Amino acid sequence: MARGGQGLARVAVVVRAGAAPLWWCGVFAAGIGAAAPGVTGRRIGVLAGAALFLVAAAGVAAARRKRYAVLAREVTRAGKYDVLQDRAVTVRTWRRGHRWWLLLAFAVALGSSFAVPAAGGMLLAGAGTGLRLKAVWLGRRERAGDSLLWVRVDWLDARGGSPAGRAVKGLRGTGIAAGDAAPGGARRRTAELV
Repeated sequence: MARGGQGLARVAVVVRAGAAPLWWCGVFAAGIGAAAPGVTGRRIGVLAGAALFLVAAAGVAAARRKRYAVLAREVTRAGKYDVLQDRAVTVRTWRRGHRWWLLLAFAVALGSSFAVPAAGGMLLAGAGTGLRLKAVWLGRRERAGDSLLWVRVDWLDARGGSPAGRAVKGLRGTGIAAGDAAPGGARRRTAELV
């Protein structure tokens, strides 16, 4: 590759960035919402919420898997001058770009508790769990292929931060030890860095 490489962000880190905020927003919304009896009553609300949690977790975890698989099969080697973005920077950028959506989702989940207690919050928590499961699945693919998956930062900015969006033309790969995030997007343990 010619001098003047691209900024690259880890695919699994981008996927995983929304998991914790969605999970905690959902837990807080469900906890606060369970205090109100709502229209349906607490028992029905919690049972509906449990069903929504499972559906959301499965749906989010399975969404776009084919697209990720195709992109992972056609991965090209990262260039000498490509810049690997730190995990913390990727997470912070994603969360800043989506903070208003997260706040709106929390408000809607909390507001829905007046009709169906805890259900909206459990739906949000399920979406967060689904993102975590998808990141784990990506981590298994990275270990199996012995290559970490990276996406160009400018392609993320073009379409709302999805590493499998239309703007993403392909992924780059590096060795399994590159960057400061382990396969699946979690922080590397100190022993792994040495």
